[in-house]
Amino acid sequence: MVVTLLTLVRIGFPAFKDYITIDHMEVMNKIIMTTGMMVGYAYGSEFFIAWYSGNPFEQYAFVNRAFGPYWWAYWTMVSCNVVFPQLFWFRKFRRSIPVMFVISLLVNVGMWFERFVITVTSLHRDFLPSNWGMYAWSRYDAAILFGSFGMFSLRFSYFTFAFYRRFQSLK
Repeated sequence: MVVTLLTLVRIGFPAFKDYITIDHMEVMNKIIMTTGMMVGYAYGSEFFIAWYSGNPFEQYAFVNRAFGPYWWAYWTMVSCNVVFPQLFWFRKFRRSIPVMFVISLLVNVGMWFERFVITVTSLHRDFLPSNWGMYAWSRYDAAILFGSFGMFSLRFSYFTFAFYRRFQSLK
């Protein structure tokens, strides 16, 4: 999220290019790459522990997460959080503003899908088969999601413009 916001500030307010340098962005991209590797290790460890435990219920939960009805959400999460950040191994990609913006957006999408996968796949197959069901997206879910985006965008814009005005008055 930091790289996404820094990129937007850097593009929207050229006066900040001296303060938000490409070197700062490159270091943040290295952190994204490292975090992606740690998250991939954690995902693999979860599967290993489920397999090694010998508990058929836990094994089913993890196999269902990856190959069940919500397989698309799981693999979107894995690709956005683990695979795409590994493009930052290449210096050319680490120092390219458009590439870092797209990858940071994909990581944000992957983190949202991680919450979705944890919540929905855990609840759609309960211990009681009578509680089994598929998640249905409602207008309330959409309102909460887009409302939170709107509220964050409003507050971030207010902060950025106030900071920019203060920055201009100091010059």
